[in-house]
Amino acid sequence: MATILLTGGTGMIGRALQQFLTGTGHSVIVLVRDTAKRPQANNITYAKWNVEKGEIDKEAIASADYIIHLAGANVAEKRWTEKRKQEIVESRVKSGHLLVRSLGEIPNKIKAVVSASAIGWYGPDNTVSKQNGFAEDAPPNNDFLGNTCRLWEDSIKPVEAFGKRLIITRLGIVLSKEGGALAEFKKPLKTGIAAILGNGKQVISWIHIDDVCRLFLFAIEQESMHGIYNAVANETVSNKTFTLALARKMRGKNFIPVYAPAFALKLIMGEMRIEVLKSATVSNKKIHDAGFSFLYPSVEAALGNLIGNK
Repeated sequence: MATILLTGGTGMIGRALQQFLTGTGHSVIVLVRDTAKRPQANNITYAKWNVEKGEIDKEAIASADYIIHLAGANVAEKRWTEKRKQEIVESRVKSGHLLVRSLGEIPNKIKAVVSASAIGWYGPDNTVSKQNGFAEDAPPNNDFLGNTCRLWEDSIKPVEAFGKRLIITRLGIVLSKEGGALAEFKKPLKTGIAAILGNGKQVISWIHIDDVCRLFLFAIEQESMHGIYNAVANETVSNKTFTLALARKMRGKNFIPVYAPAFALKLIMGEMRIEVLKSATVSNKKIHDAGFSFLYPSVEAALGNLIGNK
């Protein structure tokens, strides 16, 4: 079994990935700022790094077989002020640069690096994407998230110069019981309101947290995989379809659909409302062609697992 070095391991995806990887027999080293309050258990150990200071535990690099790189400030956690946008970009770029420099300076046996990115790379749907979905060779959109993803991916690409296999996964909206987007969708439903955003026609490209974990391990194990892969489920759905499906799972027939107009979202969310109102149909053909199959290919299957039936 392999030893996998994990950055961003304390976030929603990272916590799930820790449990999944150790459950499949692997050992995980989680890079954190402070190891003092993190007891070692169940094939999980903690090692210190400080991205701002450019410091990293050399033994962690030396002892790992693979790296899964998730580090980055939560995009949706706070309003996008100029300061927050800088934090979002720098947390990704500086951590990528630190890993690259470390792999160049510290003797290691790293075989592959699997790095997260996001479908924020893509712009709003066009005629081609509506039919076939955005493929991995589409150019980045010239907006905040498009530029963030471009810088994010560029920061880790130099590891290939050291002979490391690099796989970049552009994650869709990740659905999990432990928070993230699904928690935000559920909030108004607790009071019986199914909040449809804008006109509700915008397409959501999403993925179940279990499939995220499986895909990361798949990328490690499949030596033929390299380059960029969209990480989204088979079925894309509109915001309205998703919201009503979730409402039925949570409340049966006891809910009221309400449209949240774009101007109201602008007041509440600021610049971030561009993303929740953007329609982006993303293709998963490349990861399918690599041999990956989804446990939860449809919204019905995913919500059935995460929510159950009312």
